[in-house]
Amino acid sequence: MSSDWTCEAHGPVLPLRTWTRAGPEVLAQAAAHSVVPLWSPLPLPAGWTLTGLAVAGDERSRGRATALALSGPSPLGGPADMVLVAEEMGTGLGGRTAGTSALDPGVEVGAAPDFKVEAAGHPTALWRVESATDRTAFAGEASGVWLWAVLWPPAAELVLLEHLELHDLRHDTHAGLDLPVGAPTARL
Repeated sequence: MSSDWTCEAHGPVLPLRTWTRAGPEVLAQAAAHSVVPLWSPLPLPAGWTLTGLAVAGDERSRGRATALALSGPSPLGGPADMVLVAEEMGTGLGGRTAGTSALDPGVEVGAAPDFKVEAAGHPTALWRVESATDRTAFAGEASGVWLWAVLWPPAAELVLLEHLELHDLRHDTHAGLDLPVGAPTARL
């Protein structure tokens, strides 16, 4: 008998908990129980709102992967969604969000980067990685773990040109942060 969560394809996995309404209390609780960053652009791009939160982990392992979902206007018009994932190697939440079966980014990471964002005050390279056709995904390394940015529709990738400054919501300076909340996402 085992208390591990298991997947037929991947064996033991971490349980995934999602919230569609993530106010300040939920963000603070998720941040306090995570061992990986909980990334959020601050300030949010104009017109963007928080639409969901997910944490992979349990009481024993704590949060080994986090995902913050945001929605707003695409630079080319129409609605867009973005999910920022931070995860330890081999967790698979980023690959799942990107729509692939990969646990980690592939060999695409390492050539010339496609975009750069600022994460925790450091320039962070992001490379285009495999994704389902209805979205686009980028991955890189920030704070010693994988950082994924997955965007719907694919043209929404231009949001990454808006000099995003990603902040780790686990830091005390963000305690009680009240991000604008939008309609719940179906992306998590």
